[in-house]
Amino acid sequence: MTNPVLAQAPGHAFTRILGMGAARGDIVVPNADIIEPINSSDEWIRQRTGVITRVRASADVQAVDLAEVASVEAIAKAGIRPEQIGAVLVSTISNTVPTPSMAALLAERVGASPAAAYDISAACAGYTYGIAQADALIRAGLADYVLVVGAEKLSDIIDPTDRSISFLLADGAGAAVVGPSDFPGISPTVWGSDGSKWDTIGMTNTIPEYRHGAGDVAWPTIRQEGPTVFRWAVWEMAKVAKQALEKAGVTADDLAAFVPHQANMRIVDEFAKQLKLPESVVIGRDIETTGNTSAASIPLATHRLLEEHPELSGGLALQIGFGAGLVFGAQVVVLP
Repeated sequence: MTNPVLAQAPGHAFTRILGMGAARGDIVVPNADIIEPINSSDEWIRQRTGVITRVRASADVQAVDLAEVASVEAIAKAGIRPEQIGAVLVSTISNTVPTPSMAALLAERVGASPAAAYDISAACAGYTYGIAQADALIRAGLADYVLVVGAEKLSDIIDPTDRSISFLLADGAGAAVVGPSDFPGISPTVWGSDGSKWDTIGMTNTIPEYRHGAGDVAWPTIRQEGPTVFRWAVWEMAKVAKQALEKAGVTADDLAAFVPHQANMRIVDEFAKQLKLPESVVIGRDIETTGNTSAASIPLATHRLLEEHPELSGGLALQIGFGAGLVFGAQVVVLP
C-alpha cells in the first residue's frame, strides 16, 4: 500500500521585527523611597546598580494590562491587522495564575484569537527565547506573524526588606511583531541553560510550602545570590554574546546598537568593555530610570533607543538576555 504524500506548510525564507511597543509602570519610585527598608543609601544603590529610579505599576494594574498596551502599539507600528497574527508568545514570571496562560488572554484582548498562544518561563532571557521561536515558527510555515511580548509586574513578588534584588526590580512590558522579510533580519540564536546554578536566582519559598506552612512560611518572593550572578553574567555571558556575533556572521564594528538585559549598569558597562564595542555603538541603559523588568527589559530598552535615536532603524542590534534558571539567549536583529 502506498502512503499518501502529506502536505506541509511552506514557510518564509527570512524574518524580521516589524514593529515594537512599550508600557511602563505608572509610578516612579526613587531610591529615597526604598532605602530605609533595606538599610541602605541612594549612593550605595547607584554605585552598585546604576539605578536612580524604577517604575512600578499601581495595585489595580496587572502585567497583562501592560502587555496589552505594548502589543497594541507594536501591532500598529508593524502595519498589520491583529487577526493576521498566528501566534502570541508571552515571556513572564508575573502571571497571576499558574494556568491559563497570560498569552491566551492577551491574544483575546488584542484581537488575535484564535492564534496559538503560550507563555514562556525563561525570566530575563525570555524575550530572546520568544524572538528565536517566532523566527522558527514563521520559517516553518506555522505562522505569518508572531507577537512576542515580555511582561512583568515584579513588584508583586518582592520583599521590600530584601537587599539582594528587591531594590532593582520594576514593572513593564515590551512587545515586538515578527513577520516575513525579503532579507535576513534575525540571526541564529545562541541559547542554553546552566542548571547547576538553578537556585542562584529564584523564590524564597514554594507555593506548597506557603500553602501548608500554617502561617509560618512567608509569601514567596524573589531573591538572588548577587556575587555569583554578577560573575556568571559578566564572564560567561560575554562569551555567549561573542558567539552570537559569530553565528550572525558580523563583528562588533558592524553593530548600530547593543541591548543587553537590564540587570545592572555595572554588568552592562563590563559587557561593552569585553566586547570591545566601538564608540559608534549605542548601548541600551534603560535600567537607570526604569529598573530591572526581567523579560520586558530588552524590548523596553530597544524601544527607548529607537525613540531617542530613530536613525538606528535598519541597523544591527546585538541583544542578550540572561537570568533565573540560569538561562540565556542572544541574537543579532535588524532594528525596525
